[in-house]
Amino acid sequence: MIEIINTLQDFKNKRERLSGSIGLVPTMGNLHEGHLSLLKESLKENDQTILTIFVNPKQFLQGEDLDKYPRTFEQDIEKIKSCMHEDDHVIVFHPTNDHEIYGTSFNTTIKVESMNNVLCAKFRPGHFDGVTTVVYRIFSLCRPTISYFGQKDYQQYQIIKKMRDDLLLETKLKMMPITRDENGLALSSRNRYLDHDQREEAQILPQTLKEIESILKRGKVEDALSKAIEIKSKYSAWQYLEILDSKNLEPLSDTTKEVVIAGAFIVGSTRLIDNRLVLLNHAE
Repeated sequence: MIEIINTLQDFKNKRERLSGSIGLVPTMGNLHEGHLSLLKESLKENDQTILTIFVNPKQFLQGEDLDKYPRTFEQDIEKIKSCMHEDDHVIVFHPTNDHEIYGTSFNTTIKVESMNNVLCAKFRPGHFDGVTTVVYRIFSLCRPTISYFGQKDYQQYQIIKKMRDDLLLETKLKMMPITRDENGLALSSRNRYLDHDQREEAQILPQTLKEIESILKRGKVEDALSKAIEIKSKYSAWQYLEILDSKNLEPLSDTTKEVVIAGAFIVGSTRLIDNRLVLLNHAE
């Protein structure tokens, strides 16, 4: 069964009646197979699943694509139904306006200081404050047992995890692998902005990360760092291309056990992000 709720009060009333384990899949809609992989995992692991669809204005900077961000609610519902079995129960919380999330006098920002000055945060100041604020609000409303996020937004996951730990929130977090198309491009709602030629150009992003991953797996950390600098200098389309400690998003140190290779690549007017995780104990 799928149940659609549009108002805050109706959702609160519904949440009070729920029992058993609750999985949460927070989204901004325009669902693709990446989102659906989170939903399927939640349906498999929990008694109830809440999927939120809310395009959060607080995480868009001035001049970004808030107004044109794809809103495809009817198609999203059909995709959700396609994942469900007969006994599954999914509650879709789809607020009809911003007030159903924030009220009329909301004046609070949740800010995580660490990891908030590198990678995407360096180029989108305030973005993650908007993310953590809405996620905290959704956590408070849904009170989930487990919350599901995709690895594609790796920095976002780590910042949300830090917020969860610092504020003693009880939900468990589960990061699911990146879902890619047949050419290796990480699925994203913004991929629909790309035309055919731009999709070809976008392959540079996953191919580069895979190349650097291969160097790291051979134990050549310094070579990988040098390669990242070399590649970034060749293409002005790179916003960043970094190899960092996956635990804290800081430069590699003697204690680093796993790295994240993270890149942001601009194709036309579309900004794409991707990453790969590599254990350094593969080194010989």
